[in-house]
Amino acid sequence: MAYDARFGPTAQTPAQRARVLEQLQAALPYLKTKATPSARQLYARYVAGELTWVDVHQALNAA
Repeated sequence: MAYDARFGPTAQTPAQRARVLEQLQAALPYLKTKATPSARQLYARYVAGELTWVDVHQALNAA
């Protein structure tokens, strides 16, 4: 697997990005408790590697 500079060194695989998301949701519970269906879709796209966390954050702020 080639290194993708869009993601941090500990978020290169879907499993690693899922762990990062879990950590973010633990630190900021509203990310999970107030997640709309569209937010959950953005989270899934982040885990899949389609979006960076910056992309997700910008999309959530734009909504």
